[in-house]
Amino acid sequence: MAGRPSLALIASAMVLALAAPSGAAAQQVGSAQALQIFSERQALEQRLQDIGWKLAVANAPFCDKAIPAVGLQLHDMASYGDPETMRRLFGLTRDFAVLTVASGSPAAAAGLAPGSEIAAIDGEDPNSWEISGSRGWRRTVRAHDLIDARLAERGTVVVTPSGGAPIALAPVMACATRFELGGSGKRAVAEGSRVIIDRDFPGFDYAEDELAAAIAHELAHNLLRHRAWLDSEGRKQKNIRLTEREADRLMPWLLANAGYDPGAAIRFMQLWGPRHSGGILRKRSHDGWDERAEAIEAETALVQQLQRDEGIADWRAHFRREIERRLGVNPR
Repeated sequence: MAGRPSLALIASAMVLALAAPSGAAAQQVGSAQALQIFSERQALEQRLQDIGWKLAVANAPFCDKAIPAVGLQLHDMASYGDPETMRRLFGLTRDFAVLTVASGSPAAAAGLAPGSEIAAIDGEDPNSWEISGSRGWRRTVRAHDLIDARLAERGTVVVTPSGGAPIALAPVMACATRFELGGSGKRAVAEGSRVIIDRDFPGFDYAEDELAAAIAHELAHNLLRHRAWLDSEGRKQKNIRLTEREADRLMPWLLANAGYDPGAAIRFMQLWGPRHSGGILRKRSHDGWDERAEAIEAETALVQQLQRDEGIADWRAHFRREIERRLGVNPR
């Protein structure tokens, strides 16, 4: 469940590290620095994929669009600035390798692990695909699209690690969103089919439940099809404010189904809001963080009551759409 590999953004830094002053000692230091840079970014990527997987799978029964998924994320050395250096750094003979495997996913259960070199996907060798100019990342998108297509067509996909036997992966259903680590900014963005969290996003410093709340907020935008509705109805301040309120209120529902404390949605807003919502200078398209926290708190109480009564937070049946109620339209 991932597209263009954001780790390509650190390629220049890694290549510079490897291009340290000549000599074996300097080269060794450069390689160590590059590996450290990569491992730090990969840890963020893994954390994002693990949380995103839990949210997307647990809420699949309530999504308008759920797709078969296996929790496998690849990266392609051709998407980096210096593919040969990257292959040498990771000890690869081919371009494609596993970047992350979501915890609890079919890919994890099958024994695939980060760093595993990939020789084929359903009999196709992605390493042999033509590279389009400087946009080597397109092959990674193609590989993930191929996996999704095979799962949709056949209900399984066969991945062959280099030097290993083919592994048939049977999927589980997940909400149709990919999760990606972004660049060096601090944004969290929903793009309709993707959730992109920048690597300097403040939520990465929070506990898992609170970070999951932030990711759930962006996932909520996709599940409620806010981007398509705004494209249709216009990005007026009142419209954006409505979509933000809905995303805030859906957070505890998504968290509860994934086994997180729904109250983490309130705690996230209390942590994030005072420092990042802008205070009196906040965007008028958003309510104040304290108002948002109050709305989330009221929704959380409803979710907790439903959990006690029904054992599940069925937001498809019980979540009240503000867009429908106030504007008389259905964005689904």
